[in-house]
Amino acid sequence: MPNIQLHIKDLRKALLYSEELEISLRLKDDKEIFKWFLASLLFGGRITETIAKNTYRAFARHRLLDPKTIVKSGWEFLVNPIMSEGGYVRYDGRKSTQILTDCEWLLKEYGGSLTKLHRLAKDSKNLESKLLDFYGVGEVTANIFLRELRPYWKKADPEPLPIVRRLATTCGVELDRYDRKTLLFCRIEAGLIRARRRLRTTGGATFDSHDHLAG
Repeated sequence: MPNIQLHIKDLRKALLYSEELEISLRLKDDKEIFKWFLASLLFGGRITETIAKNTYRAFARHRLLDPKTIVKSGWEFLVNPIMSEGGYVRYDGRKSTQILTDCEWLLKEYGGSLTKLHRLAKDSKNLESKLLDFYGVGEVTANIFLRELRPYWKKADPEPLPIVRRLATTCGVELDRYDRKTLLFCRIEAGLIRARRRLRTTGGATFDSHDHLAG
């Protein structure tokens, strides 16, 4: 195991992934929350963080940041130019289908409002279950979406992924000392996930070599 200690003072300052994409979840605004949902669908795929970020920014450049506009744009437009500009060379058609299908489901079941989805959820487990009803959304994607919403949505309280706990142990961070419903915990979590690249290059650590937001 590599001997790496991350200073908690640095983790406290870690940038959230939503902040990196200039998404303001603290506003609790439905438009901003949808932007993060869209980004989470991209981050949850088996692609690199870089491609996910570039693809989200392609959506932003083309002003496709709400479910109605995305559905109206159509599958072919999502494949090219959106996915193409993002750097997709595989799964572009599959991801375009997923995003379109999930936008249609969001519009049909919740009037396009993720805030309504949260309001209708009975508790945190039911909230996760409702997200898993979306096409192609698994536990990892739901976790990515919910973890940065913990401070802002009462029912958003996902368990940290196993990769996060392994990273914390490797880096000497006592994760359970912190309230995971706080912004501080979210920053620590984001900082740990970003640190995984450094751990892989140090040697001795066993982490998934695939570079995406799940670890």
